[in-house]
Amino acid sequence: MIFVIDDLSGSGTPEEMNAINAFNDELRANGQWLFAGGLSSPENGNVIDNRDDAHIATGKPLFEAQENYSGFWLIESADLETAQRLAFEGSKACNRKVELRPLL
Repeated sequence: MIFVIDDLSGSGTPEEMNAINAFNDELRANGQWLFAGGLSSPENGNVIDNRDDAHIATGKPLFEAQENYSGFWLIESADLETAQRLAFEGSKACNRKVELRPLL
């Protein structure tokens, strides 16, 4: 999974969207695309805890931070080297830092 790391500046240009769409098309063409999506602003986060029927909703995100996850790609990769290459390409396409994590 490749997480897109953004700040709270509301950035994002049409050129970046075009590059992201091209990257998505490349993933699809190579059979590496599983799913991708954007996330709303962290201010829309709501941590829910219903352990022991506590029914707690914080109405706020887990972390108060300038940087946050603003989207993700769920990819299929034969090996870590390929996944890292795709993460570098994704970072360039969206013009942001990304975090690569394997699924368990």
